[in-house]
Amino acid sequence: MTSESAIGAVAALDDELRRGMYWFIRRAGRPVTRDEAAEQVGISRKLAAFHLDKLVAAGLLRASYQQLDGLRKVGRAPKVYEPSGTEVRVSIPERRHEVLAEILMGAVLTHDSGETARDAARRVATDRGTALGRATREQVRPGRLGAERALTVLRSLLAEQGFEPTRAAPDCLRMRNCPFHPLAAAEPELVCGLNHAYLTGVLAGLEADTIDAVLAPKTGECCVELRSAT
Repeated sequence: MTSESAIGAVAALDDELRRGMYWFIRRAGRPVTRDEAAEQVGISRKLAAFHLDKLVAAGLLRASYQQLDGLRKVGRAPKVYEPSGTEVRVSIPERRHEVLAEILMGAVLTHDSGETARDAARRVATDRGTALGRATREQVRPGRLGAERALTVLRSLLAEQGFEPTRAAPDCLRMRNCPFHPLAAAEPELVCGLNHAYLTGVLAGLEADTIDAVLAPKTGECCVELRSAT
């Protein structure tokens, strides 16, 4: 989920009836009908349907029509609900520790005797960033990127990654948030190095050769800023 949709999902659970039905459905281990959910929290079937469909819209449940006992009956199969399997996490400011975990796991799995563990992690970070930049380029199709257009595309892209980018100057994009804090504070040389490699890879995949990723640590912010190469 994006940060906005995750906040919406949490907000949908800010209701005692919805929480009760949601946890009942999670614990059931099988699809649950509206009647069963309504009985669990002591409300009408119609009101239960309203709240259940709100949980579906928030991405917390999925709905389908099926006969639970496996027997064919006359008429339409009842609507049933089960957990969507979507993980919901909300962090303000946003954190992306799973990105670091995937980078380090990739380094362990692909590391060979010809490189150090740190070098392997930087290689994987660069590759992940490159893949993200390439995917964005294929989606946006920006053509040849001058510095101004590149910074505009990067601002949108990195906002989605939790960096809270802002134009600190016409030729500079500063990241106001570190998605890897507090790990970056605990091991700045390692984590900031991986972050720099990751953002350098983003530039390569995006083919934004008019922009450089520069290490510029600042308390409370990301350690990297993006500057016009000219």
